[in-house]
Amino acid sequence: CLESRQPAESFSAVVMFRVLALFAFLASASAYTTGVVSSRVGSSSVRMSAEQSSRRQMLQTAAVGAVALIPGLAGAEVDYEGVKYLGGGEKVDVNNANIRAFTQFPGMYPSAAAKVLKAIPETGYKAASDMYNAPGLTEAEKNVIKKYESKFVFLQPKPEYVIDRLNNGLYR
Repeated sequence: CLESRQPAESFSAVVMFRVLALFAFLASASAYTTGVVSSRVGSSSVRMSAEQSSRRQMLQTAAVGAVALIPGLAGAEVDYEGVKYLGGGEKVDVNNANIRAFTQFPGMYPSAAAKVLKAIPETGYKAASDMYNAPGLTEAEKNVIKKYESKFVFLQPKPEYVIDRLNNGLYR
């Protein structure tokens, strides 16, 4: 039942986003048009200036509202709670962190970390003991992993981080 509702929800989010984008476009276009009708009936330039500023105010309000709504419409995760384990702290999430996060553990980077990361199953490692099954690990590399076992956490793999496990595009 939940699976059948997901496409409709994403469709409605797309429609809502398009309507919002159209509204923002129309608001921005109308903010820069002059008061043609009011200028023909003899309105003063002071009134036109006030109209233009109120239109710009409306545009600013619409733009701020659109920017605030876009992450919700896109279904984006704004704050990933596991970000602290992606390489900036003492512990590293083996299932999601980039290979460079392992540079803080002497002996892990690059070979042992690469072997462990290449062997992560689709569902991710559940515990440190799973890492020892990575093909090609030497006894020395297994000892290094054992040394740092307490520094590893195993969160659910997230596609937006898994894609960059071995190569995040940062080069010297």
